[in-house]
Amino acid sequence: MRFWDASAIVPLVAFEKETGDCRTLLAEDRDIVVWLLTPVEVISALTGRLRENSLKPNEFGKAKEQLAALEKAWSEVISVERVRERARRLLETHPLRAADSLQLAAALLTTEENPQGFPFVTLDRRLGGAAEREGFQVLGV
Repeated sequence: MRFWDASAIVPLVAFEKETGDCRTLLAEDRDIVVWLLTPVEVISALTGRLRENSLKPNEFGKAKEQLAALEKAWSEVISVERVRERARRLLETHPLRAADSLQLAAALLTTEENPQGFPFVTLDRRLGGAAEREGFQVLGV
């Protein structure tokens, strides 16, 4: 089981330079855990690429289909209140954006506050650094 941040989910559904590495990580362990709002973050990233013309409309459609398939297979951290409380502490401890603090808080909830060695998959260096300081084994950065 691995916790996946939205930044590492995007290359699973749309071609990016990290797609091969992310697919390899997924092949090694298909048990994905994500934060409840990860699909919103992924769609945000995809629509941004669509607006920039770095993603074609047909690729966008295929990416949404692949995201839907992943959503059926993964587990989600859904406890908004508990994640919110941890995210507040994380914002005071690490230089994170709000959405990233929620991702890391959800991962901490997944590990019942015992992240030592638990895999955290992210392509975001700032988030990866905070995850390492919290005790996670960061993959993908």
